[in-house]
Amino acid sequence: MPILEMRGITKEFPGVKALDNVNLSVEEGEIHALVGENGAGKSTLMKVLSGVYPHGAYDGDIVFHGEVQQFRTIKDSEGEGIIIIHQELALVPLLSVGENIFLGNECARGGIIDWHETNRRSRELLDRVGLHEKPETLVDDLGLGKQQLVEIAKALSKNVRLLILDEPTSSLNETDSQKLLDLLLEFKAKGITSILISHKLNEISRVADTITVLRDGATVARLDCSQGISEDRIIRDMVGRSLEDRYPPREPRIGETVLEVRNWTVHHPLHAERKVVDDVSFHVRKGEVLGIAGLMGAGRTELAMSLFGRSYGRDISGEVRIGGQPADLSTVRRAIDAGLAYATEDRKGYGLILEETIRRNVPLAKLSAIANRGVVDSHREAEVAEQYRQRLNIKSSSIEQEVINLSGGNQQKVVLSKWLFADPDILILDEPTRGIDVGAKFEIYTVIRDLAAAGKTIIVISSEMPELLGITDRLYVMNEGRFVGEMATAEASQERIMATIIKTGEAAA
Repeated sequence: MPILEMRGITKEFPGVKALDNVNLSVEEGEIHALVGENGAGKSTLMKVLSGVYPHGAYDGDIVFHGEVQQFRTIKDSEGEGIIIIHQELALVPLLSVGENIFLGNECARGGIIDWHETNRRSRELLDRVGLHEKPETLVDDLGLGKQQLVEIAKALSKNVRLLILDEPTSSLNETDSQKLLDLLLEFKAKGITSILISHKLNEISRVADTITVLRDGATVARLDCSQGISEDRIIRDMVGRSLEDRYPPREPRIGETVLEVRNWTVHHPLHAERKVVDDVSFHVRKGEVLGIAGLMGAGRTELAMSLFGRSYGRDISGEVRIGGQPADLSTVRRAIDAGLAYATEDRKGYGLILEETIRRNVPLAKLSAIANRGVVDSHREAEVAEQYRQRLNIKSSSIEQEVINLSGGNQQKVVLSKWLFADPDILILDEPTRGIDVGAKFEIYTVIRDLAAAGKTIIVISSEMPELLGITDRLYVMNEGRFVGEMATAEASQERIMATIIKTGEAAA
């Protein structure tokens, strides 16, 4: 019997029909995967279910446990046991684990928090999710994998009946991802129903019982995984065509060395005794796509940010040469002027001005190119934004759409547009396809290929090893702040990369 049915859900925004007669049926006790390209309507559908878009703001019915629901707030849906864990975790870093679990749902007597009861119940919930941390531990002292488990413990504290996880493994390493998926299977064995939204099709194939596919705001398929569903079939339903190759073909034309980094060392901004990047040296050539592999916390992002205008770290030492000449990268503006660009892994926090439009975001890295005597030419600004909207196939109503209302994949394309307009010689891409679908990934891989073919130098940081193996020419492996291996991609494999990390970790121990 279905625990949830969403019947004929239609949701419109000015000029856009985000959901068009969508139907979703979830059986009690199953893991149900919801997949689709960025902009397909997955998040909008879940906002309808959770009361973010209240009853009356959409057409159609929500039936939960056999009763038609009219949720007007998130609290209404949570009262029925429908709990959503969003991709961006809603934890307060400087509060304890126990405080976060019961935030807004405090264990109190007579208006006074009962800390003994808070910690006792927190320990029970942490045991259920397999997290062996003290309730008094600050969330800020936990890794992302453990923070994700705190979010799930928080959901369990609300007597969850339907657990919805939106891209729960997008920021996790392989080990933490597997632990989280195992936990979902344990919940299933205990009768908890889950909806899993993910772009990682291998994870979906591993745990899902049923898959619903959305495309362009409509339901296009409902797949029974007991029948054995291939990833190619899922992709075909998602994008409306088959992707014969996940990575666009390319013929590398690699030239002379463009960027050299020598003995680069970076200390932690708060803990001066701790080196986050330790004596790293590397080079990258014209037309080359260089990959940096490593586990989360290896120092890859810290390396990239410290190079880009010293925007991370303190007591930075080492030498950078571009085109054989010493380069001044001491500020972000000087780094940009030297031909360097950095597309951050945190597109919402650092890559975009979310409340601004596509038109305002695209030219940000090179405003001088659209200005006349220090004043932005609005006509030229619109021309540039429209040019890149078409070039990168950004799905939006117009260039006047605020980027906060774009899907993750289209937000990422705006970030790339911003740096492509700046016309850098060296482009560092940090997790360029995190949390986006296979169709959008292919488009971004194609942009990377075309940039390399035009003679640009590309550095890709990614936690997805198949991605690095599919699009790069050469790889460095990073572990605990150091480069511990270098290999041609043609000679690399996931097993070889992991063996390099493990071997150096054991040697250090």
